[in-house]
Amino acid sequence: MENGAVNGYEMETPKNITIKGILSLLMESIDDENNHNRSVISLGMGDPTAHSCFHTTHVAQEAVVDALQSHKFNGYAPTVGLPQTRRAIAEYLSRDLPYKLSSDDVFITSGCTQAIDVALAMLARPGANILLPRPGFPIYELCAAFRHLEVRHFDLLPEKDFEVDLDAIEALADQNTVALVIINPGNPCGNVYSYQHLKKIAETAEKLKILVIADEVYGHLVFGRNPFVPMGVFGSIVPVLTLGSLSKRWIVPGWRLGWFVTSDPSGMFRNPKVVERIKKYFDILGGPATFIQAAVPGILEQTDEVFFKRTINILKQTSDICCDRIKEIPCISCPHKPEGSMAVMMKLNLSLLEDISDDIDFCFKLVREESVIILPGTAVGLKNWLRITFAVDPVSLEEALERVKSFCLRHSKQ
Repeated sequence: MENGAVNGYEMETPKNITIKGILSLLMESIDDENNHNRSVISLGMGDPTAHSCFHTTHVAQEAVVDALQSHKFNGYAPTVGLPQTRRAIAEYLSRDLPYKLSSDDVFITSGCTQAIDVALAMLARPGANILLPRPGFPIYELCAAFRHLEVRHFDLLPEKDFEVDLDAIEALADQNTVALVIINPGNPCGNVYSYQHLKKIAETAEKLKILVIADEVYGHLVFGRNPFVPMGVFGSIVPVLTLGSLSKRWIVPGWRLGWFVTSDPSGMFRNPKVVERIKKYFDILGGPATFIQAAVPGILEQTDEVFFKRTINILKQTSDICCDRIKEIPCISCPHKPEGSMAVMMKLNLSLLEDISDDIDFCFKLVREESVIILPGTAVGLKNWLRITFAVDPVSLEEALERVKSFCLRHSKQ
């Protein structure tokens, strides 16, 4: 933490790296004089709406327009969300579970980021710690810092398709551990956990008497050998907090419609004191716009499977392009071909490059020389790796990777 004085009081500011923060710095470092009027291509941000090949379904747009034009949803929604929205999300998530969620299990959030904040706020207490994956999504570290939650990292194992190091979890956990976080499908690794591995995670958490926070914002965006299995399937083994949103599957990150769900058939979260604590916290939050919430039942019930398949097919195509083109660049390798989500981790071999000191240096020199933005792995917890987002139109992706290839050739040791 860094300190800053406000009205004579010292206030701490977390020093955590954020993805948006480092991407802003990369954008600012673009050399307009030397980029030869080439367009900037970003492979850094997980926002597919920047590319015309990724767009939401007309069903979603019409549902929002209908809700807005009805003039019924211009007022405040209940702080936990509209009843019909909570019910629709419970029914949607229950399709993949061996039990039925009720609307009381669902709380509507402003995107999945707010759901992360809710989860950590509910679990924070003096001396508590939380287990986070490395590499992972840095918002968890930032939220933990503001909540004074100690962070302990367990590794995801590249040689095992980025599976969780379960031995590390057992070694890290103690009586003050409140939860472990699982991101599936994986961001930033593009991995998808098998049923068997998720069950082992649940059994390990149950043994340690900690709950699981399951970040499933990329739920169903899979195109490899493993189907998407929600962590809530194992809710009878261990209590699960499921976090998700419309953002990725429906390609509407700007609508800020997320959810925080207690996937817990054994009923630990139905304790009246726990429910009251969650509800009171939601009283201080501003959820999504009421008319967006009102559109959700129609969106979930009426979206055609063809829309989902189209998105999956494009992601499969662009992930293949990404991995194929990287094979042409000796200093970058892909230990695990992505099977889901919208990103992949690539390993950087600095011994093959001249005048590049680390992944951050690589990314800043790349953007200055080639106007291509890639996220340094340090931002997600893996030094001298790169996170490449492939939710990009195929032509732009090919062009960006050709520029990366030119950059690496120019900087390669002779």
